[in-house]
Amino acid sequence: MSLPHKNEEYGTEAYWDKRYEQEAEDASFDWFKTYADVADYIHTLIPSKDAQILMLGCGNSKFSEDMWEDGYKHIVNVDYSPIVIEKMRNRHKDIRPEMTWEVKDVRTLDSIDCLSFDVAIDKGTMDAMMTSSTDVWDPPEQVIKDCTAEVSQVLRVLKQGGIFIYITFGQPHFRRRYLTGAHVTRETSLEINQLGESFHYYMYTLRML
Repeated sequence: MSLPHKNEEYGTEAYWDKRYEQEAEDASFDWFKTYADVADYIHTLIPSKDAQILMLGCGNSKFSEDMWEDGYKHIVNVDYSPIVIEKMRNRHKDIRPEMTWEVKDVRTLDSIDCLSFDVAIDKGTMDAMMTSSTDVWDPPEQVIKDCTAEVSQVLRVLKQGGIFIYITFGQPHFRRRYLTGAHVTRETSLEINQLGESFHYYMYTLRML
């Protein structure tokens, strides 16, 4: 795995294209938590295995694969790196044909219809867009713009009653601003669960009311 010289490279397409190009065809990496770590939460939040699920910034994580094996067959995986999307499409197309893989930027989600998904999941993607900031108390305007753009697009594509699940190490006083505020144009409720015992992660669930 090729690590960046500076943390802010995590927020660039060039870094991810280079990294995925250099990695083996069967390489995988999961940020923060694996599916097994949060499966009980997922079962509660997504009781229907027929749910239409959008995986935001999928990378080469096994999270979607493990969800598929657990019965959630209808998953659309998006990432802005065409290299990883092609690799993942080739890896899964024969054994997990219901899953699809599309090149898309989470800040625009071009050509995805409004109100078309029951669930959207972000595990580390929004965090990658925050790496250009060295001040978590006062992030630069571009970080705020990028993160709120993603949330705005998620709100656009989720159905009534749909949920946005965001898994991160970011504490509520640093992350809540991106999930609430003027850019949240629909009526929502926000639930926050703390994961882990020693080093805490958080699962934010934004529900469309």
